[in-house]
Amino acid sequence: MDYTQGGERLKEERAKKQMLWFGIISLCMTFAGLTSAYIVSMERRDWLETYDFPQALIISTVLIVISSVTMHLAKNAIINNKKSLGTALLLITFLLGLGFVASQFAGFASFQEQGFYFTGASSNITTTFLFLIIAVHIAHVVAGFIALLVVIINHLRGKYSAESHLGLSLGVTFWHFLDILWVFLFVLLFVTK
Repeated sequence: MDYTQGGERLKEERAKKQMLWFGIISLCMTFAGLTSAYIVSMERRDWLETYDFPQALIISTVLIVISSVTMHLAKNAIINNKKSLGTALLLITFLLGLGFVASQFAGFASFQEQGFYFTGASSNITTTFLFLIIAVHIAHVVAGFIALLVVIINHLRGKYSAESHLGLSLGVTFWHFLDILWVFLFVLLFVTK
């Protein structure tokens, strides 16, 4: 396929999709490095094997999966010209995302209640990795919030339709990526506990 063919709009859409996928691939590489280091570090003698896995992280996983569903439904509603339903679902997605982040911080608090910290005398390699992996994902969820806010604003301005919804599609793709990434991280952290 010749990617130089097509009108300017088609070329611009392809370029934006390609840039999103370059970003997603680079994020995958970042998390592949972090999780590989986590797995390799499990062989250390000072690796902590006894801690209570925070229930808040289970709750956050449920919230982000539901938010991915509401984001998908919002896209379908907007494309099918159901503006008010699309708006409601986007706002629900945003609230579920806030709930996700709040429960992630509750997970941090749970570690601290057990006496484990990111750094300092009460830290160890295990909890430092847990804090780091979770915090880096939260940082990317903040980027997802920015994308979601742009999608909400553009939707309220009437910029999306069945024929023209590239920004919406890109936002949905990134949000789904954040969901899939967290589910992967959660399973890894839960199974290796």
